[in-house]
Amino acid sequence: MSEEFKKNGCSPSDCASCQGGCDINNEHHTITLTMDDDTEVECAILTVFPVENKEYIALLPLDENGQNQTGEVYLYSFSRTENGDPMLANIEDDDEYDRAATEFNAVIERAREEEAANTPLN
Repeated sequence: MSEEFKKNGCSPSDCASCQGGCDINNEHHTITLTMDDDTEVECAILTVFPVENKEYIALLPLDENGQNQTGEVYLYSFSRTENGDPMLANIEDDDEYDRAATEFNAVIERAREEEAANTPLN
């Protein structure tokens, strides 16, 4: 699988802590995945997050219009090469995938709670 980051104003390694005000409807960091059948899928990088001393990345696959209509999210193991280039790997173990998915859901819930706390009431 090959990847290519497109940097659009904030750190590509962790969109969850980015102060760039990214929004899925605005320009966002993306990565292009080459699938097993050689098709390419452009994905928005949602976040990189730790689980038990490993890092994982959550990607939102985008259609040709830069949108995601399904809500589907891809989870991969994430690391960097010695040169600092991003490296993704499939999560082969079901228990490991479940732990990563549970933590990703917790990250999303914390982000929602933080957004709700920062939204002024009218």
